[in-house]
Amino acid sequence: MEKGYSQEKIIILHLKDNVGIIKKDVNKGEKIVIEEEKFKNTIEVREKIPYRFKIALKDIHAGDEIIKSGELIGRAKEEITKGEMVHVHNIEGLRGRGDLKVKNKETL
Repeated sequence: MEKGYSQEKIIILHLKDNVGIIKKDVNKGEKIVIEEEKFKNTIEVREKIPYRFKIALKDIHAGDEIIKSGELIGRAKEEITKGEMVHVHNIEGLRGRGDLKVKNKETL
């Protein structure tokens, strides 16, 4: 497994992730600078994001997969700009969805 990244404001659990987890409340306009070579990025926070919520590490298009811990956790319902909060208002969760398992069995 790829080693993640952590600093004062953010945790990125896996190199494949397109979302990070906020470690303390951040406000609109703050910059999160990630200097670690593999994760190098500067993110301008687009809105207030509370502790433990997700933030987009890059622009995510409607229909794109949301990856956290190197695993698919959902799909974007709308365009999500780098620095925006990623939560139930803009993603469709795909984990623990019994209805998706049923649909897959019916199509077999």
